[in-house]
Amino acid sequence: MAAKRPARKTVTKAKPYETGLERVAANYQPLTPLSFLERAARVFPGHTAIIHGKQRTDYAAFYARSRRLASALAKQGIKKGDTVAVMLANTPPMLEAHYGVPMLGAVLNALNTRLDAGAIAFMLEHGGAKILITDREFSATVA
Repeated sequence: MAAKRPARKTVTKAKPYETGLERVAANYQPLTPLSFLERAARVFPGHTAIIHGKQRTDYAAFYARSRRLASALAKQGIKKGDTVAVMLANTPPMLEAHYGVPMLGAVLNALNTRLDAGAIAFMLEHGGAKILITDREFSATVA
């Protein structure tokens, strides 16, 4: 009977630049889309954030509009974990929804504008949307 060899221990040596560098605010800050927009509005307020046709929106205005949307939704009773459905084209209001809704901790359900009324109704019910934001362009489908 052959003798079993003991299992080899793998020793991982810490790299010098990793020693004593536990994650703290001074050396680690995750960049989320929300923190990115907030920082961009603070650092580059006048820089163009959105171009839509002839319309130009800078980071300060984009951030302010997203915050106003979040505030308006909060006044309507939307809170963390609630679902907000949007039926919007790929326009600045859709971008604002992508930031304003998560600012509350709510979930954004962006509906496909090309779907028929039955599919939209199913998604609204299944997703448990507390509120629906839509463009008048899609009023017939939403009705």
